Amino acid sequence: MNQYVIIAIDGTDSQALERRMAARPSHIAGTRDLKANNHFILGGAILDESGKMTGSVMIVQFEDEAALQNWYLNEPYIQQNVWHSIEIKPFRVADV
Repeated sequence: MNQYVIIAIDGTDSQALERRMAARPSHIAGTRDLKANNHFILGGAILDESGKMTGSVMIVQFEDEAALQNWYLNEPYIQQNVWHSIEIKPFRVADV
């Protein structure tokens, strides 16, 4: 499986947190599906100094780029315009 790190930063407009919270149940449900299918390795929210969620980091794995792209196109935080800046990089979890 190919592994990827996703670093995604939310929008900074006044409705950004509201959009995140509205999309969050679908995002969490999708992440649970990823985990059940051995595609989710690790993830969580990026926080600002006050503890407010401002982005996400995920480490995922897929058989190929097409499967990654399928996930990407169906990710609620992308569909609902939560994430504004998204970096996806090939990654390898250390085997220690």
